[in-house]
Amino acid sequence: MSSEKEKVEQEEVEKEFEKELDKSETNDSTKTKSHGEILKQQIIEGCETYDKSKRSILLSSFTAGLEIGFSFLMICSVFYYFDGKVAEETLFKLVALVYPIGFILVVLGQSILFTEQTSLLTLPVLNNKRSVLSLFGIWSLVILGNLVGGMLIALTLSWVGPNLGIFDAHTIAKIGEHFVGYDVATILVSGILAGWLMGLLSWLVTSSKETTAEIIIIYIITAVMGFAGLHHSIIGHIEIFAGMLVSPEIDFIVYIKTLITALVGNALGATIFVALLKYRAFVFNVKMP
Repeated sequence: MSSEKEKVEQEEVEKEFEKELDKSETNDSTKTKSHGEILKQQIIEGCETYDKSKRSILLSSFTAGLEIGFSFLMICSVFYYFDGKVAEETLFKLVALVYPIGFILVVLGQSILFTEQTSLLTLPVLNNKRSVLSLFGIWSLVILGNLVGGMLIALTLSWVGPNLGIFDAHTIAKIGEHFVGYDVATILVSGILAGWLMGLLSWLVTSSKETTAEIIIIYIITAVMGFAGLHHSIIGHIEIFAGMLVSPEIDFIVYIKTLITALVGNALGATIFVALLKYRAFVFNVKMP
């Protein structure tokens, strides 16, 4: 009985999706997208990612891991330039101005970043288009690509930064130590908030119709993350991996513990507070008379 009821609800959702698609084809281009249009587009985009080859997903996520490193480059450069000129607390707030650079490159370049794609990849599962097992499989590929790309760019910047004189090992250590300098519970909740914001970023970018609007959305949301010091697992991974190379305060255990906690937090934030709640809100809206 329960399965039949769920099947009816699913058919109602799919019919509503088709209605929203028909509306989107006739709507004026300046008209704001409806909730249903955004959700339908996100599910379609999520399914398209599932349909890509494993090699393509891995290469795209590896590229994202490299590109997000430009945020790390600018964070270190700004921190080093203003070090000694302003208080250290102010320094960690100033880096929020350049924190969004890598995110803009990744999102507009359509590389696959775990936190930006987390809610997007969860929606087809909620809509019964893909399985939970396939979700974990694609998450694993994306995380692997992001982390390997992040390691490579961290190694590169840790070498070239001091050689160019734009920052030094002390700067790298300070930034890495700042990221890991919290207990597990704090990092987890901080990661949940960061994942929530990244899920909203994906949702809002889908709702926008112009590149300029997308850039503003990405900048505002990621600048908030940077200013608040929330734990984003992928850019944070670069910070702590580079920090581990130069700081005795960051060993392999601290690195792994912090990384896993941030990844779990980001996944929970995007999945629960964006994918699940927004999807269920739409379903409940369909069921209302």
